[in-house]
Amino acid sequence: MIPARNEADLIGSTVQTLVETLDHEGLDYEILVVDDNSDDGTSAAVAGVASVNPRVRCLQNAGRQGFGHAVRLGLARFDGDAVAIVMADGSDDARDVVLYHRVMEAGYDCAFGSRFMPGAVVTDYPRLKLMLNRIVNFGIRLLFAHGYNDTTNAFKAYKREVIENLQPLLSPHFNLTVEMPLKAVTRGYSYAIVPTSWTHRRAGSSKLDLREMGSRYLFIVLYVFLEYHLTRGDYRAAGDRLASRPGYLASAQLPPRSRGRRLARRG
Repeated sequence: MIPARNEADLIGSTVQTLVETLDHEGLDYEILVVDDNSDDGTSAAVAGVASVNPRVRCLQNAGRQGFGHAVRLGLARFDGDAVAIVMADGSDDARDVVLYHRVMEAGYDCAFGSRFMPGAVVTDYPRLKLMLNRIVNFGIRLLFAHGYNDTTNAFKAYKREVIENLQPLLSPHFNLTVEMPLKAVTRGYSYAIVPTSWTHRRAGSSKLDLREMGSRYLFIVLYVFLEYHLTRGDYRAAGDRLASRPGYLASAQLPPRSRGRRLARRG
């Protein structure tokens, strides 16, 4: 599922790369693009791919605009047993969607990618954005003790039952990228952390306002933290399958053989 706003220059290649990668792996899939009221021909670019591939479709967000609203609409309308949220600008590696599929096949409820662990590849990350990213993620990791250093990364995957149990989702903007994984962790779902690739966009501009990494992120982080501690686990999934200590899930890795193949491909 790809939220997109004014990404006409990149969305076509992003979708086509995903199609080629998933077809090559022989996976059953759909690609759902949620056009967040673009005015640059984003939908037309998607339609060009969809015209020759019925697995690709575009959904118009006719309601309130914003990254969080677009993602929430897509989460309400996707088909299938699991969903990966992929960025429209091509910054996420399509091969990592396949990796996330393997995570689900291994029995995990969620797949969390990290751009800041051994085996990850990051290209041309803006210096200021990187500095703020590391500060925010360090604070979140310290507060939740979940062993994950890239919570703010939007590129993650969840099984359908997880999405259903994360409701209600509140964030209208990019702070949704924090709300979803933190709720999944504190509500008891299992997850694997795997290295992923990230490449700076080749065209257009990022829709993330760095000011969002202040009050909006702080609000949602505190909201999930308080929900967990004040509800006494009322929302937790049955059977903390990978929990190693009361209250939190430990970061879980894929079986060594699967990780080894991935790291070898990274070189």
